[in-house]
Amino acid sequence: MNKPTEAAPSELMKVDTPELRPLGGSGVEITPVSLGCWPIAGVSTLGVNDKDSLATVQQALASGINHLDTAYCYGAAGESENLIRKALNLSSGSDRGNLTIATKGGIHYDASGSQAQDARPKTLLSECDESLQRLGVDQVELYYLHSPDPEVPIEESAGAIAELVESGKSRSAGASNCTLDELQAFHAVCPLSAVQLPYNMLQRDIEKKTLPWCQENNIAVAVYWPLMKGLLAGKLPEDGQLSEGDSRLKYPMYQGEELEKNQAFLRQLREIAEDADKTVAQLVVNWTMRQAGITTVLCGAKRAWQIEETAGAMGWSLTEKQESDIAEALEARGLAEAKRRFE
Repeated sequence: MNKPTEAAPSELMKVDTPELRPLGGSGVEITPVSLGCWPIAGVSTLGVNDKDSLATVQQALASGINHLDTAYCYGAAGESENLIRKALNLSSGSDRGNLTIATKGGIHYDASGSQAQDARPKTLLSECDESLQRLGVDQVELYYLHSPDPEVPIEESAGAIAELVESGKSRSAGASNCTLDELQAFHAVCPLSAVQLPYNMLQRDIEKKTLPWCQENNIAVAVYWPLMKGLLAGKLPEDGQLSEGDSRLKYPMYQGEELEKNQAFLRQLREIAEDADKTVAQLVVNWTMRQAGITTVLCGAKRAWQIEETAGAMGWSLTEKQESDIAEALEARGLAEAKRRFE
C-alpha cells in the first residue's frame, strides 16, 4: 500500500467517527487511535514547523480521530497546547463536537532548559489553569499526573487532580508512567479513568499485572510508543543505520543483536501487511488496539500524511490467519530488551 499523499487536510469534523470506546467510567468516549501531540512541540523532533503541525491536528480530526493527547511540558512554552488551540480555533468558542482533549501536569522546563518534575498540589493546580488557557477551553476531558514525583507522595498529587475533577476543570483523572503500586495508591485517593504507559508488539510487560488490574477496575489504558519510535513503522533502512545524534540510538531495540532481530521480525510483518493490503504501521497499530485491555493507541505525527496513515488502522480487523502469522512472528522474535519497564 502506498504512502498517503501530502494532500491538504479535509474540512474539520466531517468524517464519521469509526469506533468509540469508553474512557473508564467517565462517560467520555474516544477513538481507538489518538493523536499524540508531543512531536508537534518540536522539542526532540527534527523538521517541525507550525504549518505542518496545524495541518497534522486538522488531518487527525478529518480522519476520524477524536482524541488529542498533549501535556504542559510538550514544548518549553506550551507549544503543543498552543498549536492545538490554533488548529481547532477553540478560543473563538466554536463547537467541539465529539472532540476530546487530554493534557498532563507535573513536569516543566527549568531555567536551564532541562525537564524538571514538580507534582506538588499547588503546581498541578496552577499548571492545569495555564494549560486550559493555552488550549482555549474551560475544561479538558482528561487530566493526567504526567509522572510520579519522587519528592511528593503520590496521594498528594492525586488529591490535587481530584480537586480539578471536582471543580469541573477536567471531566476525569489519569496517571501516566506509574508502577502498579503507584496506580493503586493514586486510585485510592482519586478514582482513575485512564492510565497511560508504553506498550507495543515488542514491549508487552504491562500485560502481566497492570492491564488485568485496569480491566478489573474499569480503567481505560492509553498506550504510547506503539511503533517504538518508528521502528515498527517498517520504514527504517534495511541496515537500520540511524543518523549520528539520533536520540533513538540510546534505546536497546536500535542496537546490535536486538536491532538484527527486529529487522528480521519486520520482514515478516511486511509480508503480513502486504497480504492485508495495509502499511506495516497500520497493521501494527490495528493489532495493538485489538489487544485485551487496550483502549486507545497514541500515534505521534508531525505531518498530516503520517496521522492519516495511522488513522487507517481503524475500521477493519485482521483475519484469523493474519493474527496467527503475527503470533508466530512474535514468538520467533522472542522477548525484546527495553529501556523502560512497567509490569
